[in-house]
Amino acid sequence: MTGTTWNGEWVTRRLGVELRGEAAREHLGLAVRRNPKRAHLLVSRILGKHVPQRPGVVYGAGLELGRRVRELLGADEPVAVVLGYAETATGLGHCVADGIGGGAGDGAQGGVTYLHSTRRDVPGVAQVRFEEEHSHHTGHLVLPADPALMTADGALVLVDDELSTGRTVRNTITALHQLRPRARYVVAALADLRTEEDRTALEKFAASLGATVDVVSLAAGEVVLPQDVLERGRALVAELDDPAPPPAAPSATGTVRRLTPNWPDALPEGGRHGFTPAHRRRLERALPGLAAELTAALPPGAQRVLVLGTEEFLYVPLRLAAALQDRASGVEVRFSSTTRSPVLPVDDPGYAIRSRLVFPAHDDPADGPGPRYAYNIAGRPWDAVVVLTDSPGDRPELHAPGGLLDRLAAHTPHVLLATVPAAAPPLRGPAFSSYAPDEVAWLLKDLTDVPLEAPTEEREEAIQSGGAHYAESLPVEYQPSAEYQRLFHTALDASAHRIAAAVGTVTDMVLAGRPRPVLVSLARAGTPVGILMRRWAQHAHGLELPHYAVSIVRGRGIDTTALRWLAAHHDPADVVFVDAWTGKGAITRELTEALAPFPGFDPSLAVLADPGGCVSTYGTREDFLIPSACLNSTVSGLISRTVLRADLIGPHDFHGAKHYTELAEADRSAHFLDTVSDRFPHVGEEVARAVPQLLAADRTPTWAGWRAVERISEAYGIGDLNLVKPGVGETTRVLLRRVPWRVLTRRGVGADLDHIRLLAEQRGVPVEETDGLPYSCVGLIHPRYTKGATGADGKAAR
Repeated sequence: MTGTTWNGEWVTRRLGVELRGEAAREHLGLAVRRNPKRAHLLVSRILGKHVPQRPGVVYGAGLELGRRVRELLGADEPVAVVLGYAETATGLGHCVADGIGGGAGDGAQGGVTYLHSTRRDVPGVAQVRFEEEHSHHTGHLVLPADPALMTADGALVLVDDELSTGRTVRNTITALHQLRPRARYVVAALADLRTEEDRTALEKFAASLGATVDVVSLAAGEVVLPQDVLERGRALVAELDDPAPPPAAPSATGTVRRLTPNWPDALPEGGRHGFTPAHRRRLERALPGLAAELTAALPPGAQRVLVLGTEEFLYVPLRLAAALQDRASGVEVRFSSTTRSPVLPVDDPGYAIRSRLVFPAHDDPADGPGPRYAYNIAGRPWDAVVVLTDSPGDRPELHAPGGLLDRLAAHTPHVLLATVPAAAPPLRGPAFSSYAPDEVAWLLKDLTDVPLEAPTEEREEAIQSGGAHYAESLPVEYQPSAEYQRLFHTALDASAHRIAAAVGTVTDMVLAGRPRPVLVSLARAGTPVGILMRRWAQHAHGLELPHYAVSIVRGRGIDTTALRWLAAHHDPADVVFVDAWTGKGAITRELTEALAPFPGFDPSLAVLADPGGCVSTYGTREDFLIPSACLNSTVSGLISRTVLRADLIGPHDFHGAKHYTELAEADRSAHFLDTVSDRFPHVGEEVARAVPQLLAADRTPTWAGWRAVERISEAYGIGDLNLVKPGVGETTRVLLRRVPWRVLTRRGVGADLDHIRLLAEQRGVPVEETDGLPYSCVGLIHPRYTKGATGADGKAAR
């Protein structure tokens, strides 16, 4: 530091805090926190958080730290996951993961997966929690999209900007070691500032776990604090700080312009839910095009440009800043980001935080609203500031007077905003659904806290009047009587063998064409079947098949956000769509039409039962009672029907659904699955005989069911095929969710329809026996429903 003023001298002089170690002083300055737990802040010049820096310097520091971790581990030792700390080290950790995996832009097929902690809660995603005791905001959440990320084999690498005492590391390892004990942990930090006492404490902690905890850093040093440092810090803040944000300069004329980056479909915007080597390769391919778009958007003649990330969203803005620097000739690019850490600004060369912008939070964090900050930006001659945020951060608070964009416009003539769509993570149980997390990943948005239920009669009138679509609301969940519950269990015991045989048959039919299929069930009726198929593949063949649940809505199509997510994570040719049964084939046709713009996907549907003759991959064509049709959410993981409504589902969101945790005592989801799975050992020979016969047979869809529905619609003067619901499953749905008009049953069908007769009696619906039905029964929705068509008891009109 010879010949220049070290930007920690002011704090040393006024607060008595010393930073020892030449290498540490090369990288770090000092400032005063507005935090009662810690008076000083170590301000890194190579982190890109509080001090604008050349992006290549910031990225290079993270890469070098990662290379040192790889050197410590050796070339062959696997790394389970790299975990970065929010918010300061979310970008650094990602750079370290790149360094461990081989460096930027090399397209290495190796690499490691990256995950960072967060303070932004995501409903429906399972959490791991730990505390950072000295932080202004202590709580950390870890929200992996796939829980297997936290239990993979290999060393776990923890990344932070500084290692001060090691307490946060110990808290983290304690939480993660309980989840999955492992033999080795590595802590990577830009600066290791522990005392000998702290180092000994970490060694003893590691020994107590029977594990190794190594530390890797770029610089080492030690912070010496006076005993009264907290009191002196509070006094300095009281003397010098004005917590109110300064008004924008009256002469501010900066303009704000939005850019729309051509972001790759379903590519995660960062490591909040996991960023794999495959994601990294996709980002590397996209960066040149994204940088070209950004270069073209810069104002003419711009020479000094700041690229500003927002809080935890650091890595992508940093990589774009570096790509912009490489591409934009004659432009001096700096990188920094906003933060939630409150720091005292002092305009002195010997102090690390010279200026401060204050603005409200704009990402709806889990701990509520509060002020946010951008340091060392005001008063510098920026020709343009490029703000990069993710879609959850692009809220009205960002654009409001006094918001971040408004504050920046007072200090630069041009503010450019680019929003990267946040890739929604799959939801898993038990946070979303009562299923085990490995049984199914739901590609849905959690709407549990949104009131969506409406009385059946109100919904029916709105749907038939054209005023609403059935997917815009939910029926009130049917609460079965004790009699109906007994009927469900009786039906399940009677049909479990037949269901198990059909599950084995359809699964082996699928495996005959695709050795490693990706099962994608149509939520929610198809999801228990998808789980059973996954269990059969494991039972009969030792295969662990991925299984997802997606939404398809009649008249609206399949969830295209979910399709893009699947295409980004799997080969679309491996995807097999799964449903429980076919009725007249409306969903089969809907699926074929919806997949036309996505040629990589096969629109064929695999079902347990195909009484309508609509598909070529099925377990049986009998129309029999699949007991999961008897109940709603309580046999479907406590998940509602799916919802698609414009005010709730944005352009990058999955379709939505609710998790009815309040119905847990009535849940029969696991019981249904286990009862059928328990029959697997008894149906193997039956399946082995059936599959070759079916593979050799002519399974061309006959669409006999569709023609039967047309005849019924004409005979009863209905005029709308959507109001004719054929088959046991669809008839059950009519009686549970819609306003039924009447039920037609094939003459002679017995116990398979006991629950239909019970529901029809409860709702006052006439049951007519008839000949010539290809189905066991058909449910007819009231064709001209209004509230006046329902009696005072709420039963169907006659």
